[in-house]
Amino acid sequence: MEVFLQQLINGISLGSIYALIALGYTMVYGIVQLINFAHGDVYMVGAYLGFFATAILGWSFLPALLMSMVVCAILGMVIEKLAYTPLRNAPRIAALITAIGVSLFLEYGMMLLVSPQVRTFPQVLTEVQYKLFGSLVITNRQIIILVVTVALMLLLQYIVHKTKIGKAMRAVSHDKQAAQLMGINVNNTISATFAIGSALAAAAGVLVGIYYNAINPLMGIMPGLKAFVAAVLGGIGIIPGAMTGGFLLGIVEAMVSGYGKSLYRDPVAFVILIIILIVKPAGLFGKNVREKV
Repeated sequence: MEVFLQQLINGISLGSIYALIALGYTMVYGIVQLINFAHGDVYMVGAYLGFFATAILGWSFLPALLMSMVVCAILGMVIEKLAYTPLRNAPRIAALITAIGVSLFLEYGMMLLVSPQVRTFPQVLTEVQYKLFGSLVITNRQIIILVVTVALMLLLQYIVHKTKIGKAMRAVSHDKQAAQLMGINVNNTISATFAIGSALAAAAGVLVGIYYNAINPLMGIMPGLKAFVAAVLGGIGIIPGAMTGGFLLGIVEAMVSGYGKSLYRDPVAFVILIIILIVKPAGLFGKNVREKV
């Protein structure tokens, strides 16, 4: 039982990361029906920005987190304007290939900029362990990851449901042409969606840096793919679905690792993807309760 509870705690921490990245996938898909495969590499850039802020500038965790989110939000808008806007009316395969190209550009551009070697993230947060009962342990880093994730998710829900830009995002998600006729600036709304999704990915990158203490230019590939699986699991285009899918995937991976099958922790994500596409292609939340961005 203690092993189960310990892996549940670990899984929630890992799922928080997947959920933040998955939100970017699902928001962009909800608005422009595009799978932005460069999103995982924006997460990688966010991790390096956090590394630069803490290791070079000597900033503490919170300023580094905010700076990373702001810069990656700008990066997301630049990517959207330069790579995706010209292909707005092109076949989807063209946008998909472009997304893969942007992903490779970010990965190998970062290698050229900082070298491909693994960097050790500074100890901005000294690890403190809290014993709950028996051998069950939770660390201050896990608590911070969960608190930051929940805070960002609540902020996202507030933006989507209570602000002008959030209402515009939901309108564009449901009917782009009707929204345009009602005076909504569709281009600015799409740019804002990319900015918010990229900022959340950057936050995930910084959180991974303080949790695992190691970053590299290719670190965004597997988490990016797994976050996509999480988005599909919950229902691509559905914000609560991305959150739920991220946490579920993190918990499943932790359970697989905790019970001695760590070699299968990566394949299990894609087995889940295959099963969900066969059994319930719309995702766990389904079309009946579809809540687009």
